[in-house]
Amino acid sequence: MENKSHAFMVGVFTLVLLTAAILVGIWLNRDHIETVPYQIATKLSVPGLNPQAAVRYRGLDVGRVEGIIFDPQVPGQILININVRPDTPVTHSTYATLGYQGVTGIAYVQLDDDGSQPVKLPSSENQVARIALRPSLFDTLQNKGLAILEQTEEVAKRVNNLLSNENQETVLAAFNNVSKAASELQSIPRQLQPTLSKLPALTTQAQQSLNSIGKLSSNLDALTTELKQPNGTIDRLADAIDRVGLAADSIQLEALPLSNDVRTSLRQLNRTLEGISERPQSVLFGSRRPEPGPGEADFSPPAE
Repeated sequence: MENKSHAFMVGVFTLVLLTAAILVGIWLNRDHIETVPYQIATKLSVPGLNPQAAVRYRGLDVGRVEGIIFDPQVPGQILININVRPDTPVTHSTYATLGYQGVTGIAYVQLDDDGSQPVKLPSSENQVARIALRPSLFDTLQNKGLAILEQTEEVAKRVNNLLSNENQETVLAAFNNVSKAASELQSIPRQLQPTLSKLPALTTQAQQSLNSIGKLSSNLDALTTELKQPNGTIDRLADAIDRVGLAADSIQLEALPLSNDVRTSLRQLNRTLEGISERPQSVLFGSRRPEPGPGEADFSPPAE
């Protein structure tokens, strides 16, 4: 009976010691660093991201991924719960992206900040703040790759249309026209060669003409200078004109009395001719004496 009691005590002691060892191990492995919970909400795919994945802020480890669940309120949305150190500068403009470690495909959460709202984002167990997840470089390349493939397909279709039989004939005809135009362009220098060979002679003649024009201009300048000199041709011509004017004035003054006498003589001649026309006998008998007027001798009043 005593042996059984001793064995029971040994077994109980062993269990207690094993339990204590387990509890000590758990306590030793426990992370004593205080963390702040945040939640990342996204409808993007998160390939390679697993719980306990690293959370980094601009390359520095600041926490871990605690869990990945689907949002029960928004279909298709994924919620990523993370815990980060309290000194992590998470602000209202902080965003998350997925990074990948080498070629292993293991993803981690990369936090970054664009600085547009540098205000601390508070978060707690009772009210967990959310951080937006932006497309990663891989997602951007994937989307761009699809767009590039679509554009490549469109280009291939257009190239096929361009290389159709009708377009090939058109292109060949265009090449033939270009070849003909090139041949005609080659013949132009030969046609211009005679004209080009005459250009030096024309240049020489033009130079001689310019020299002649220059000499003529010099002669004209000299002639103008000579004409404008004192007692020159212009002055002598002006003097001659003045003399002619004086002579004309003198002739006019001398001819004016003579013209008056001529007018008087002409009036008298007209009267004489009128008298002869009225009484031709006056040439033989002389002119008739005019009738005496009142107050003159031999005046007799007319009979009533």
